[in-house]
Amino acid sequence: MNVLILGSGGREHAFTRSIAASPILKQLYVAPGNAGTAKQATNIDISVTDFAAIKTKVLELDINLVVVGPEAPLVEGIYDFFQRDEQLADVSVIGPSQQGAVLEGSKEFAKKFMVRHNIPTAAYESFTKENLKAGMEFIDRLTPPYVLKADGLAGGKGVLIIDNAAEAKESLEAMLVGGKFGDASNKVVIEEFLDGIEMSVFVMTDGNSYKILPTAKDYKRIGEGDTGLNTGGMGAISPVPFADEDLMEKIENRIIKPTVAGLQQEKITYKGFIFIGLMIVSGEPYVIEYNVRMGDPETEVVLPRISSDLLEHLSAFAKAELHLQKLTIDDRSAATVMLVSGGYPEAYDKGAVITGIDEVKDSIMFHAGTAQKEDKIITAGGRVIAVTSYGSTYDEAVKKSYENIAKLHFDRMYYRTDIGFDL
Repeated sequence: MNVLILGSGGREHAFTRSIAASPILKQLYVAPGNAGTAKQATNIDISVTDFAAIKTKVLELDINLVVVGPEAPLVEGIYDFFQRDEQLADVSVIGPSQQGAVLEGSKEFAKKFMVRHNIPTAAYESFTKENLKAGMEFIDRLTPPYVLKADGLAGGKGVLIIDNAAEAKESLEAMLVGGKFGDASNKVVIEEFLDGIEMSVFVMTDGNSYKILPTAKDYKRIGEGDTGLNTGGMGAISPVPFADEDLMEKIENRIIKPTVAGLQQEKITYKGFIFIGLMIVSGEPYVIEYNVRMGDPETEVVLPRISSDLLEHLSAFAKAELHLQKLTIDDRSAATVMLVSGGYPEAYDKGAVITGIDEVKDSIMFHAGTAQKEDKIITAGGRVIAVTSYGSTYDEAVKKSYENIAKLHFDRMYYRTDIGFDL
């Protein structure tokens, strides 16, 4: 098969590594890719939302399957674009239809979907600038902390958790009236705060059957001890040590099954990944959010633990034959630590030379924000490299990642030293 992966981050490098190992692969391309994907595939300089350019390349390169990494092209309808085009209709696209992508594209839609299908989630209400006053009054009725979510896509940064009611009201006004997150916060979902521990469950579905992938837990805050600003993710571990058989049974029966069944009942075409963000409160699972693709950096610990042929699994989606596939999981734990540019998630510099890459042993480096410049690899984003390691326990895996991180350097390099601290 000839495969095209869309995206340029650590998630897409993880897909590249897994798919490159498949015996059924002929040629592998990544658009736009990064310095890491260039080692295992051919990078193509195309935007992930330039559907016309993607079509041209898909036809030119005789692509059979397209793996969509980020959410933006899914929310903009790339699956439907392929389905409507006679020349592209036979190309498999791994990702939901535009209607299915609204599960991530609109927090309000996702909450209403959960309510319709009795999927446990936090109580909530939605507000626009027209009913800002009602939003302020709703905050007064809640117990702090207050959770404010931009309804639309905000690059993983549209969720605010605020302890002070006055500050929460200021933030609500900044989102709805001041455009704090642009169009994404034209509508804001305010929900009750669930006090528990987070984890993520990943499901791949061909629209009929599904497979549950390894569990993971990521660390979103920039600072040690989960403090400071939200980021796209500073590290992750898999499996989640507290996700025992009893909890996983609850998650499957109360959340995964009704989610997949709900998509079928509402006639929403969905052939791709469902990332379910969960809060576990006193042993009971609640859905915080849906994402309609794999997470980042969770993908960098989930995919390395899949020992069966990922491309073979994905190729079964087109014929809805995923149920015939046997998914096998590596028993070892995996941990990843993200190296980021100084200043991230706010303003940061690009173009710093990265050294020590060739010295890393017994860890996998997933490039996120990197580029090749002559014979050097340089920083090209806020999140730069994810260092993933295996271990018999997550502690051992984390330790190995930190040992290899000590060999890497770029100007103002930053990382959290406490990944897995809360487990």
